[in-house]
Amino acid sequence: MNAVDLLAAETGCSKQKIKQAMQKGAVWISDGKGTRRLRRKSQNLKQGSTLHFYFDESVLEAIPVNAILIADEGAYSVWYKPRGMLSQGSKWGDHCAINRWVELNVKPERPAFTIHRLDRFASGLILLAHKKKTAAQLAALFEEKNIIKQYKVIVSGQFPDKKITFDNAVEGKAATSHVTLLDYDREKDRSLVRVEIESGRKHQIRRHLSDAGFPVVGDRQYGTGKDEGDLQLTAFSLSFICPLTGMQKNYILPESLQPKL
Repeated sequence: MNAVDLLAAETGCSKQKIKQAMQKGAVWISDGKGTRRLRRKSQNLKQGSTLHFYFDESVLEAIPVNAILIADEGAYSVWYKPRGMLSQGSKWGDHCAINRWVELNVKPERPAFTIHRLDRFASGLILLAHKKKTAAQLAALFEEKNIIKQYKVIVSGQFPDKKITFDNAVEGKAATSHVTLLDYDREKDRSLVRVEIESGRKHQIRRHLSDAGFPVVGDRQYGTGKDEGDLQLTAFSLSFICPLTGMQKNYILPESLQPKL
């Protein structure tokens, strides 16, 4: 049997629905080669293989938003990830993740590997590799802290007019954020700050600013609890020495996509 026939027989789902789920990354196979997504509708199954079908209709019916290309360097590319787009997929699907969106929508077709992540509701620059070797080289730059990432963030309150470093641990791991005031809106009592991080812990910026009494506007998890619209946190700058050419690379998000008071 092939995977579609077997899943249709076992689950009662239509073959068409199963094919769509496979394309969206909800079907996995475990065999002697490990566990991986299965997308080939006609692939015949070998004795001893196991299929995993992670079916969640709300996930599969989600419509991905469009990313914007900032720079194409061949072996890697830099993109603007809008709010709501995922940095990577889950076992329930990957069609709303930026790497899969690029694989499906950019010509010529090529694989896309996510090098680092942004929160789902954050926006900004994200780096994708198109070769496994390049992905390993770029990932090494992140691990060695040789990529400078800067964010523009709108927070509640008047942030001090000086550079402040936050180094309180996040989930037991070292985390350092350097924050500088850029502008203040007295009427709304909001500040625009620039943040440079030395680490990439989960929700690091949001946690550091919230703990300091300056929650990110639109942060429903660590913020004020008010309905303030979208999360106002954007990765606007990436700088590093290209591992392929040895040249300094600086990528800046267009002003029109950067947050403003």
